[in-house]
Amino acid sequence: QVQLVESGGGTVQAGGSLRLSCAASGRTFSPYAMGWFRQAPGREREFVAAFTWSRGITYYGDSVKGRFTISRDNAKSTVHLQMNNLKPDDTALYYCALSRSGFVAVDPTEYDSWGRGTQVSVSS
Repeated sequence: QVQLVESGGGTVQAGGSLRLSCAASGRTFSPYAMGWFRQAPGREREFVAAFTWSRGITYYGDSVKGRFTISRDNAKSTVHLQMNNLKPDDTALYYCALSRSGFVAVDPTEYDSWGRGTQVSVSS
């Protein structure tokens, strides 16, 4: 079993920044991939960013490229999502997810474990 716990959400004004974190515990071992998704009310879950833990290959959704950066802290088994230049459209519940396939995937059904999410709200 893998447990994922997100933190770092909050409310910011447009143009501001937030840093989300996802702490992983339990049966986490390479190879696997970790990703961030988000879901706004009335909308489908949207891919944000992901990377492969062993090779560090990263991939971003088109709407966040150049603004968001995914990174990892090996010692703490933690994944971060640095979000800069936030826009009101970024408002959503952000989820951390783990895929045992080891490959980056944009389809949420490819992920095996999920956190409960952390809310990000961006005001205009």
